Amino acid sequence: MKIIAVLPTFNEAENLETMIGALLALPVPDLSVLVVDDNSPDGTGEIADRLVGEQPGKVAVMHRAGKQGLGTAYIQGFRRALDMGADYILQMDCDFSHDPQYIPQMIEKLDTCDCDVVIGSRYVKGGRLDETWGFGRKLLSWWANSIYVRLILRTRVKDATGGFRLWRHDVLEGMDLSRIRSNGYVFQVETIYVAEKLDYKSFEIPIYFADRRLGQSKMSFRVQSEAALRVWQVWSRHRHLTPDDRLPVTVRG
Repeated sequence: MKIIAVLPTFNEAENLETMIGALLALPVPDLSVLVVDDNSPDGTGEIADRLVGEQPGKVAVMHRAGKQGLGTAYIQGFRRALDMGADYILQMDCDFSHDPQYIPQMIEKLDTCDCDVVIGSRYVKGGRLDETWGFGRKLLSWWANSIYVRLILRTRVKDATGGFRLWRHDVLEGMDLSRIRSNGYVFQVETIYVAEKLDYKSFEIPIYFADRRLGQSKMSFRVQSEAALRVWQVWSRHRHLTPDDRLPVTVRG
């Protein structure tokens, strides 16, 4: 079972080596890491290149010309991972807000339960947010997931904006990644909405969502506001999808 973790990075020099070390230390022998770096000025790309040399076959890197957005980073990373023969594709942040300790449990669930994607969720029973988050930030995140997105899109997933997910390869192929056009944090909402419209099944496990350890957050109020407005675009773009719109998938030998 080949598992590739896709890590989009922009100015993650303080976190990248530690994160890759944590991932490769997991009791998951077939796990490798694909870094998608947007020409980080802090040297993240150079660190990734060094790790490729130190961990041949375990670390790969895609260098992009500049900061092109989270959505396109994941789409290009997903496509490269599919080309590399991944059976499962993990998406996660590089800042340790997504703790690698949950990954074996996510793999076990995808292996054993009748589901197509496993989500590390803040909003199922047992899920928690960092205690340092202020009340306003917690309220906004809860409202976005539990009220706003679910009201507009009728999604079943309780953490539609979270980006800690483990996908089966055939789901990403069947979804048709060219359908996904969001290039910010609403990318997370769009992918899960399309998956649900195509009748793929998800399973959420509770996680503790920590604030980033090092570096500066890219999530500003402007980014949050823009993402909220773009949920309506996601609804308009995909509301007519049905399971018949799935693409045929590659049969793995």
